Amino acid sequence: VQLQASGGGLVQAGGSLRLSCAASGRTFSGYVMGWFRQAPGKEREFVAAIRWSGGSTYYADSVKGRFTISRDNAKNTVYLQMNSLKPEETAVYYCAAGRIYSAYDRAQQYHYWGQGTQVTVSS
Repeated sequence: VQLQASGGGLVQAGGSLRLSCAASGRTFSGYVMGWFRQAPGKEREFVAAIRWSGGSTYYADSVKGRFTISRDNAKNTVYLQMNSLKPEETAVYYCAAGRIYSAYDRAQQYHYWGQGTQVTVSS
């Protein structure tokens, strides 16, 4: 299984970025795809998740209304649209996959991880 995250970069506060996570190596129906982030010296933090079948979504309170997670079944890709970005959201963003039925915000629940993509938000 491979998860390839991309789309990170440098953006000014208030700006937008769209991250992509290309998944391969298995069928992901029944899986939850998640985005986490980790800033230097901090623990990995849940951002958002989506159930591959059905498309139910889950968000951290801190990003609700600004971030949108979505998926493209044909491309086996999950996206994270990030709007109104804040400097404190500077982090490496990781995509992950797991056969999860609860506790979507717990990193330990996810079995597969991508390599991460750096997002830097300047003030």
